[in-house]
Amino acid sequence: MIDALPPGLILILGALLIPATSGLVRQGLVLALPLLTLWAIWLVPDGVQATLPFFGYMLEPVEGSIVGRLFATVFTVMTLIGGLYAMNQARAVELAGAFGYAGSAVGVTFAGDLITMFVFWEIMAIGSTVVIWAAGTASAYAASMRYALVHIFGGVVLMVGVVGHIAETGSIDFVAMQADSLARWLILIGFLVNAGAPPFSAWLPDAYPEASPSGTVFLSAYTTKTAVFTLLVGFPGEQILVWVGLYMALYGIIYALLENDMRRILAYSIVNQVGFMVCGIGIGTEMALNGAASHAFAHIIYKALLLMSAGSVLMMTGKRKCTELGGLFQSMPVTAFCGIIGALAISSFPFTSGFVSKSMINQSAADLHLTFVWMMLTAASAGVFLHAGIKFPWFVFFQKDSGMRPPDPPLNMKLAMYVFAGLCILLGVWTDPLYAILPYPVDYVPYTGDHLVSQFQLLLFAGLAFFVMLPMMKRTETISLDLDWFYRRFFKAIGTEFTVRAGDHRQELEQAALARLGRFVEGLYRHHGPQGILARTWPTGSTVLWVAILLGVYVVIYYI
Repeated sequence: MIDALPPGLILILGALLIPATSGLVRQGLVLALPLLTLWAIWLVPDGVQATLPFFGYMLEPVEGSIVGRLFATVFTVMTLIGGLYAMNQARAVELAGAFGYAGSAVGVTFAGDLITMFVFWEIMAIGSTVVIWAAGTASAYAASMRYALVHIFGGVVLMVGVVGHIAETGSIDFVAMQADSLARWLILIGFLVNAGAPPFSAWLPDAYPEASPSGTVFLSAYTTKTAVFTLLVGFPGEQILVWVGLYMALYGIIYALLENDMRRILAYSIVNQVGFMVCGIGIGTEMALNGAASHAFAHIIYKALLLMSAGSVLMMTGKRKCTELGGLFQSMPVTAFCGIIGALAISSFPFTSGFVSKSMINQSAADLHLTFVWMMLTAASAGVFLHAGIKFPWFVFFQKDSGMRPPDPPLNMKLAMYVFAGLCILLGVWTDPLYAILPYPVDYVPYTGDHLVSQFQLLLFAGLAFFVMLPMMKRTETISLDLDWFYRRFFKAIGTEFTVRAGDHRQELEQAALARLGRFVEGLYRHHGPQGILARTWPTGSTVLWVAILLGVYVVIYYI
């Protein structure tokens, strides 16, 4: 019967138990829940396994598929190792939010219909907001509110698109479609908001770095990669995604190179890496889709490793800006070593996981003779090595000596980093396990002389460019304006001005209304007050006369 239940429910229901436990019981839950979920994921065969009637439609909350199982697997592995990293440091509310967040992401991967997908999609937004808020700082609270507003907007757009699509087609099946109507364009936009696509890319570097060290690790894995999954299932081969992906890839590099905050560097890098995946989905060939899926799998692991390294530095030093760090390799060798492994993987260094996944996307562009796309992807690959492959480890662990000598983080955090560092290398040298679970048969050999030589050349010259331009790479205390300025400053200023002017106008209306009311009361007083005409004393004779007149009028009207 377990294969008829959404595997993500294990994590969601388990999230409700976490705050009620403590100590070894909580630690056991944090490790056991992902393992139980992983077991449940691989019990679900392909095809629809459960249905549920809903207002005349038949929901399909559990539909097994190759691509869904791939994403669900890496989400669950991330939850397991992320829980190991967080178990002794994170607050109960953060762990509960993170596990609910992860469970809803797994729920999306098994959703066979748009309604189920949307329900889990919205639970995911709630869980991720809680993770940011759980950091407990004023900046985290403000960022969580902005994050929630962006995702409420994205959820509303997606909901309107889903309703319109159902009204047009009469079907709720979550299958491949084309953006050929307003409803399906809205669905596509709703997915792209969560992917961090323009013009909403800035929500990610605005919110993720404000979470706790462990919270940022969880956040890096689910929202954007769930969006990649939905694009992979819903809009494979949609050409607009090629250009959206290229924009994201280049956008992330530019802002990461300008950034001084080490976690914001890595946050912008998420946008950059998701851009490669979105571009691959837009290309739409089997190799490109395999590349997008495998790169999402690899990215979750090496990005989490990088953020674990950065989070360890933040926790042990209390510093997050590159200008305040340096020389930490002397006292934090484990953190530095694992951070370098993650930096090599994100840079697609041969014999790491990034090399065997990202190169499929580049190769698919070359196979279709998309020269401009291939050139932009190659340039973006060089840029990744500049900002994440060299800049992050160089300024944090090397460059000048900051004089700080913090130790490596606690054992559980080091173990989590070791596991993901090992996976980055294992998947890079032994590709069969990853290639075996991709959605299409893999006819690609990453380790050829041409691939190796071209990639080493790219990395060598990118590294040379970094050190030649090192004076330009050194960051100062500056602020990089992004499109979030509009909703953080400009729209806020407009809203404040509108509120002030509306308040003044309301006050004027209130004063005018009070004046009218005063005049009305004065009129009533004149007629009904002690001296008013209706309050005067009338003689008895006059009263009898008026009664006679009224009776006479009544008799005349009656006979007429």
